[in-house]
Amino acid sequence: MNFYTRKWVKPEDLNAHGTLFGGSLLSWIDEEAAIYTIIQLGTNGCVTKYMSEINFISSAKQGDIIELGIKATHFGRTSLTLACQVRNKITQKVILTIDKIVFVAVDAEGRPTPHGKTEIFYTDERLRED
Repeated sequence: MNFYTRKWVKPEDLNAHGTLFGGSLLSWIDEEAAIYTIIQLGTNGCVTKYMSEINFISSAKQGDIIELGIKATHFGRTSLTLACQVRNKITQKVILTIDKIVFVAVDAEGRPTPHGKTEIFYTDERLRED
């Protein structure tokens, strides 16, 4: 899993309990997953179709630096399936996992369209997974 994005948990990201608000984290994940999908499929014509169970394992607090990891797990004819893990950058403690996020390539009318991709494309050799 590649961890491209880091976020600094700020006061505006907190819930009433003083920990990272789940809605903020899910928004960051959806955006990161969309960017990953756009790069992989070579089109910004894609939409979030499905997100499986979201497993909140631990919390983050103000001042924590977290990182979002995304990995492509399956290329369908019109879709791309991803997995996600969020962890604390310093302690490496896992904060959240999502086993399955599905994006679908769509045409100008919003209908699913074949994307023609079958494997992960790396824009930078340094970012390849081992």
